[in-house]
Amino acid sequence: MRSGHRLGRRFGWFWGAYGTSALGTWLAFGSFELIAVRVLRAGPAEVAALASVGAAVGAAVAAPLGPWVEFRRKRPVLITMDLVRFAALLTIPAAFALGVLTFLQLLLVSVVVAAADIAFRAASGAYLKTLVPAEDLLVAGARFESTAWTTTIVGPPLGGAAIGLLGPVATVVADGVSYLLSALGVRATGGHEPGPERREAARVRAPDLLDGWRYVLADPTLRPLFFNTALFNGLVMATQPLLAVLMLGRLGFTPWQYGLAFAAPSIGGLLGSRLARPLVTRFGQPRVLVASGTLRAIWPLGLAFLGQGTGGLAWVMGVEFGLIFCCGVFNPVSSTCRLERTANDRVARTLTAWAVTTKASTALLTALWGVLGALLGPRTAIALAGVLLLATPLLLPRRAAAPGTAGAEAAPAPGRA
Repeated sequence: MRSGHRLGRRFGWFWGAYGTSALGTWLAFGSFELIAVRVLRAGPAEVAALASVGAAVGAAVAAPLGPWVEFRRKRPVLITMDLVRFAALLTIPAAFALGVLTFLQLLLVSVVVAAADIAFRAASGAYLKTLVPAEDLLVAGARFESTAWTTTIVGPPLGGAAIGLLGPVATVVADGVSYLLSALGVRATGGHEPGPERREAARVRAPDLLDGWRYVLADPTLRPLFFNTALFNGLVMATQPLLAVLMLGRLGFTPWQYGLAFAAPSIGGLLGSRLARPLVTRFGQPRVLVASGTLRAIWPLGLAFLGQGTGGLAWVMGVEFGLIFCCGVFNPVSSTCRLERTANDRVARTLTAWAVTTKASTALLTALWGVLGALLGPRTAIALAGVLLLATPLLLPRRAAAPGTAGAEAAPAPGRA
């Protein structure tokens, strides 16, 4: 809410569509890995491939979609990507029922879902700029962020109960249906969407694939933010498998304790997202961006000092709460800055480049830290990532130029492009 007034019916439908699909995603959290292990008897290498190779290949597949999305109306693209994910996920319960489910199918579905997810995110950013005025972008971003953390808190416990009662395939069905409901919600937004500015440029050429990266790297604010996001997200996510090995193995935590250690602190993200706009109003966007981006980098090193028992559980929950709280503030401010800095005719390409790079760097660093964990031990590898994360604030932009100008002037003309 901004001063008590609403952002409009169309935004309400779009927000509801996002919340529905986000809840479905968290209901099905870990379901692919469980299916691979329990149904297909997959080994560690195959399970790791689902987490890393699927996302990396999906990012590569999604790279050409940025220019394609840019020069099309965004609402049909959003609906199409939702339906693609719905159809892809529903092939899994169908194959399971027929007794023909294979690991290759799981991998292919993960690739399709990852690629469609990137295209959806790229189109949603551009579509959001048509739904709300520029001064309400932070309010809208904070709502999406709070919804994301709320579904993170609620989804995994409900999904775990559903898996226990009905099996992991049931949660895949729920995830697929959530995308169908999301498509209906996006369709219900209605209204008139402005057409793309350069209809004659609908054909995608090879040089166009790099447009998003050229735009980001030419902008003095987006460039450091881009590298900061890719490195921070990659290092944080790279330590998660090692933390699971440490907690569930050597330290003897039970699965429910492990789940609680990461679900309960998500309340911090909900609180942080609620504070984002008041903090920006009082201190300004650049200060909040740098402060929250710096504070979030301090917490992960504490995971290297995790101990056993109740004290250890309280420690990891405290560290995760601090990390997630800072991320809850940083994320909506960062996404608002990114949208404000990006010209309307470059949003889809820029967001595609951003998502592709983030997913690829996460996959690469996860694989690298898996090797380091095997060589140095999980605790040492987690500590190394924590030390490197302390340097990520150096990549944050220290000041912001006028929105949507620097990159537009420095980047190559669409030319098409």
